[in-house]
Amino acid sequence: MTQLLRIEDLHVAFKTDDGLVRAVDGVSLTLNAGETVAIVGESGSGKTVTSLSVMGLHKKGSAQISGSISLSDHGTFKDVVSLNDDQIRDIRGRAVSMIFQDPMSSLHPYYKIGSQLAEAYLVHNPGKKKEAMARAVEMLDLVGIPEPAKRAVEFPHQFSGGMRQRVMIAMALMNSPQILIADEPTTALDVTVQAQILALLSKLKKEFNMGILLITHDLGVVAQVADRVNVMYAGRIVEEGPVDDLFYSPLAPYTLGLLKSVPRVTSKNERLKAIPGQPPSLNHLPQGCSFRARCSFSDRVPGNLCATTAPTLDQKTTDHFSRCHLSEAELVKARKEIGGN
Repeated sequence: MTQLLRIEDLHVAFKTDDGLVRAVDGVSLTLNAGETVAIVGESGSGKTVTSLSVMGLHKKGSAQISGSISLSDHGTFKDVVSLNDDQIRDIRGRAVSMIFQDPMSSLHPYYKIGSQLAEAYLVHNPGKKKEAMARAVEMLDLVGIPEPAKRAVEFPHQFSGGMRQRVMIAMALMNSPQILIADEPTTALDVTVQAQILALLSKLKKEFNMGILLITHDLGVVAQVADRVNVMYAGRIVEEGPVDDLFYSPLAPYTLGLLKSVPRVTSKNERLKAIPGQPPSLNHLPQGCSFRARCSFSDRVPGNLCATTAPTLDQKTTDHFSRCHLSEAELVKARKEIGGN
C-alpha cells in the first residue's frame, strides 16, 4: 500500500497559567492510500490536537511542537512541523484537507454555498473563477446534493444539517487531496443521516483513492468504517491495531472500558458500565500509568509497576500494539470478566 502520512513521536504542548499542558505526548501512526484510520478516545485525549497538527493549524507562538509529520504531496514527503506558514498554506486544502465538527459554524452565513466552495478552489488555482464555480457545482453533485446548480446559489441556513455536512465534504475535496481528516463528521446528525454520511465518505475514499484519518469518540462509527484504530488516552496512544482485533481481542484496560460502555443488541437487562473517575490533568500527569487510578486491573500487576513506571507501546500480536503492564493471561481474564472473548 502507498503510504500517505507518517507521524513519528509527535509532542504538542501549550503554555498555561497552571503549567505546561502536554496535549499530545509521543504519538506515532501511519495512514495509507485507500485506508481509513480512526483515532478514538474521550474528550481531551488529544485526538483533535493531533489532527490540527497534521493541518499545521496550531499557532507556533503558543504551541510547542516536536517530532515529525511526514505528509505525501503527490509522492514527495514534506515534514509539516518544519514547514513555514507559506509552505503549509500551499499543501493545506490541496494535499491534505479537513472536515470540521460543526458545519454551520464552518460555513459563512452571509455567503452563498457555491461562492464558498469556489473560494477553496481559487486558493490553489487563482484567477480561474469560471472553472471554480463549475467545480463547485460538480462537487455538490458528487456528494449527493440534488439540483446542485440551483443549490449553489443558496445560503447555508437553507440547508439541513446533513446537507451542510455534505457541503463541507465537497469543500474538503475541491482540490482532490490525498489525505482527508474527518473530525467527528457525524456529530449532532440523526442515525439515518449519519449512515448516509459514512457511506458517502467510504464511496469517495474509493473514488479518490484517499487516506482518511477519522477522529471520533463513537465506537459504532469506528466499527462501521475504520480499517485500523488508534485508541488515545491522556495524550498517548494506548492501543493500536486492526479494527476487528480491537473489538474482539482488546489488549488495553482503557479499551475494555470503552467497549463495556457501549450498548449491545445482544445485552438483556444489562446496565452499561461507565469508566470510573476522570482523566488526569494533562499538566500534572502521574508518574506511572496515566490510566491507573481508573483501572480495575492495576492490582493484578506485580511490584506496584503501574504506579512507578509508565508502560511503553509494545507489539503484543501481529500488527496489534498495547500500552499496558498486564500479562497476556490477565488480559484474557479481564476480557472474560467484561463479557468479551
